[in-house]
Amino acid sequence: METAAIGLAIPQSLLLRGRDDPMTNRRTVLHGIAWLALPTVARGQPAQRMRRVGVLSAFPADQVAAFPKQLRAELEKLGWTDGRTITVLEPRTSEGSNDRLPALAAEVVGLVPDVIAVFSAPGTRALMQITSTIPIIMVGVGDPVAYGLVRSYTEPGGNVTGTSYLVNELSSKTLGILKEVAPHIKSVAVFVNSTNEGGEPILKAVQATGNSLGIRIHGLEVRTAADFEPAYAAIRRSGTESLLLSPDPLVLSQRGALGRFAADQRLPLAIVGPARFLDAGGLLTYGAPFNQFTAATARYIDRVLRGANPARLPIEQPTRFELGVNLKTATALGLTISQSLLLRADELIQ
Repeated sequence: METAAIGLAIPQSLLLRGRDDPMTNRRTVLHGIAWLALPTVARGQPAQRMRRVGVLSAFPADQVAAFPKQLRAELEKLGWTDGRTITVLEPRTSEGSNDRLPALAAEVVGLVPDVIAVFSAPGTRALMQITSTIPIIMVGVGDPVAYGLVRSYTEPGGNVTGTSYLVNELSSKTLGILKEVAPHIKSVAVFVNSTNEGGEPILKAVQATGNSLGIRIHGLEVRTAADFEPAYAAIRRSGTESLLLSPDPLVLSQRGALGRFAADQRLPLAIVGPARFLDAGGLLTYGAPFNQFTAATARYIDRVLRGANPARLPIEQPTRFELGVNLKTATALGLTISQSLLLRADELIQ
């Protein structure tokens, strides 16, 4: 099935349930994706007034540094010229601290953008508390319906739309792959950011999967970077055998330190996210590659700036997922990666 109007491929995994499909509970969103196949209204040259795109992120600056350039490139494909018809403003980032988001959201709104791209549920909520008129485009935000950010996947309502991340499903899937790679593990530490409304749902989803796999989930609450040292001590005391990192901005801001801790303690480390997160030295990653979110964000911005109502633009979910495996780490941990897993991997670090 091909939506040629925008070049978005809908894979067979969205249509038929498969063992690697993390979206079995979200099929209803397909009814709303039909809008993506419709011809874009008035595809001619954009109006000459310079349009401004604000960017707010809870993630560290280095994790979103490439986003403006990539977004400009995607907008160029849709007929917008950087510096002439559109400008992407410098991202405001909270470096993993959700407490800073309200002030940063006010700063972004104060720049008087025509539309705002936002990373994370807390970032989205901070913007919603300031503006109900500027269109807000979510970039890979967990489960926006469950968080109460939008009314439904097919018809969001309000001024918020964009892409979700299937975070609960992907976290559970990553845990299953970790168990496949390290079948001896009986316990996994999961860091829960209590300032992010997505934290508890992720923990519950992983606990349900852990119960079916015979794995005890050790939830560790973190609110700031200072909370990780006590968490490390708790892991050592409890003898927890492995680590699972959710795609929470605070948690990912510490992934370098977490990778070093895991290596020192000889603990398998799995990260919910793209294969590039293997730079932390973990054992494996599983998640949605980021470039599909950038392309989708550009399409939403294009539609909104050409007059589409964000309240009626369905939430898009990721359709591509990638598995990364660090063979060097596996060897250091004395783990043998099966041939079937190697064949499924999209990226291998030797």
